Amino acid sequence: MPTPTSTTLNFGPWYRRSPFFEATLRAGCSAYDVYQHMYHPNTYGDPVEEYWSLINDVTLWDVSVERIVEITGPDATAFTNLLTCRDLTKCAVKQGKYMLVTAEDGGIVNDPVLLRIEENRWWLALADSDAGLYAMGVAVNSGMDVHVGHPDVYPVQVQGPKAKDVMRDLFGDWVLDMKYYWCDETDLDGIPVVISRTGWTAVVGYEIYLRDPSRGDDLWDRILDAGKPYDIRVTPSSDPRRIEAGIFDWGSDFGLETNPFEVTGLERLVEPQDADYVGKEALERIRREGVSRKLVGIELDGPPVDQPSKHWPASRDGEHVGHVTDATWSPRLEKNIGYVWVPIGLAAPGNRLDIETDEGERTGTTAAIPFIDPQKKVPAA
Repeated sequence: MPTPTSTTLNFGPWYRRSPFFEATLRAGCSAYDVYQHMYHPNTYGDPVEEYWSLINDVTLWDVSVERIVEITGPDATAFTNLLTCRDLTKCAVKQGKYMLVTAEDGGIVNDPVLLRIEENRWWLALADSDAGLYAMGVAVNSGMDVHVGHPDVYPVQVQGPKAKDVMRDLFGDWVLDMKYYWCDETDLDGIPVVISRTGWTAVVGYEIYLRDPSRGDDLWDRILDAGKPYDIRVTPSSDPRRIEAGIFDWGSDFGLETNPFEVTGLERLVEPQDADYVGKEALERIRREGVSRKLVGIELDGPPVDQPSKHWPASRDGEHVGHVTDATWSPRLEKNIGYVWVPIGLAAPGNRLDIETDEGERTGTTAAIPFIDPQKKVPAA
């Protein structure tokens, strides 16, 4: 039997479509992933051109796959705090946090962006998982007066240095005063939305959470019209930019079998607190005892690599020691960068590894992450 030269993703009712799905087709999307049981735009045009649009201008992404878990009720705050190793008693109304949902053994169930919409209304914007079902299960056994559900909320991202111009023209000058990782409720000519200063890029950007799915085309077209003077471009999410920024992908870079102390940068999210939470005992034990492996950065030699179709084995002196989870060519750094799991003894920058890529063997060197702007000064500007 001949080897097929291409693969087609068939559309059907068994996966969800976002309110912007038809708009992404009109924008020229030619390939979709399935993420959170929904079609997710993956390919429009030249990824390098799209990268530079993000770095220099402004881009629009359909990220409705960030499925929202809503937690409400008199005990909503205490319950949300139960799910995470972050201390949410320090999270004000209209503030957001990057958080971890933790399992009893300290594993990472998910790493959502959390928004405190109201006093007792919390949103978790999930990475690709069924963490909403996990939260429902915790709620059933918590004895708390709380409701966990999936509201009809569908975000898009407006990302890039000119995002502020687009958002000001859409919503008014007040949006420019919104601080990094804060949010507010508003509407756009009757289209109900929540706006947050967040994004999967670590450049200046916003997310607009549509609260009425029947208005998907209206919101999409309004954003594109406002963005025309600023060369707005519809793109997928940018792997080069998110890896430059040290942003991880749950399910690809780490998952339920991983604890925060094993992932560079996530240790800071295990915050000392008086309140109990799921996994607290295990995580405090791991803090004391340390870890045997670490997810760190890697720079790969040679010409530009394609995104891995599977994890790439990593070896040292002929011995298998770990694997590369993701890698990409950074147009700005002009090198291949990615993430690699290694034993703790090889976690420091500068250790040479042999990597079995999809195209053949490469050499690589462990590196510090983030690769660019480690203090996150750019998105907070």
